[in-house]
Amino acid sequence: MAKNIVVLTGAGISAESGIKTFRDADGLWENHKIEDVASIEGFEDNPELVLNFYNLRRRQLLACQPNSAHKALADLEQYFKVQIITQNVDDLHERAGSSNIIHLHGELRKARSVKNPDLIVNWDKDIFIGDKGKDGHQLRPHIVWFGESVPKIEEAIEVVKRADILIVIGTSLQVYPAAGLSRYASFEIPKYLIDPNADNMTNTFSFETIAEKATIGVQNIVNQLIKKYGNK
Repeated sequence: MAKNIVVLTGAGISAESGIKTFRDADGLWENHKIEDVASIEGFEDNPELVLNFYNLRRRQLLACQPNSAHKALADLEQYFKVQIITQNVDDLHERAGSSNIIHLHGELRKARSVKNPDLIVNWDKDIFIGDKGKDGHQLRPHIVWFGESVPKIEEAIEVVKRADILIVIGTSLQVYPAAGLSRYASFEIPKYLIDPNADNMTNTFSFETIAEKATIGVQNIVNQLIKKYGNK
């Protein structure tokens, strides 16, 4: 029976497609304090600023394309059962061809009602003050902000528990709750961590580390897994 591979991806895999990583070295995000543009309090204080911030992110995303790391993960589905759990809000995994994806932190190309988190719509345009959902309430980005619950974390935990192989790509394993996911994987299974700074990270004792950028490290691991376990 085909191996069940679970892949946890972070900002590092999308950075090579031109998606800017979460914050700069000074702790700011596009010259804004994180709490001003990525919290419900920030949205309530200045909704226009927050909407415009994500409008710019969305426009940037639409100009970007999946890279070879995204495509290599999609190719894995020819040989294995593959489930991707991503901290990223882009849709580059989908556009690369992956079919089973859990978005922990929401999706940039969707919007939702400020009053009903289950009223979610596809949205590629800018969101403006006055844009409303079917319930008559203002739309906001479908993003999990700081201080908000992560509704898909329980689903992700169950997926990790069933993994035969775990691959972590482009994340420091420092941002919770996603950082705790690897702890739910069986101790015995192979685990791989792909990141240029992998050898300098903590919490990696059970991982085989590959200190490469995603486009190099992912292809290497994919080739290795297909050669070792793959069967069509």
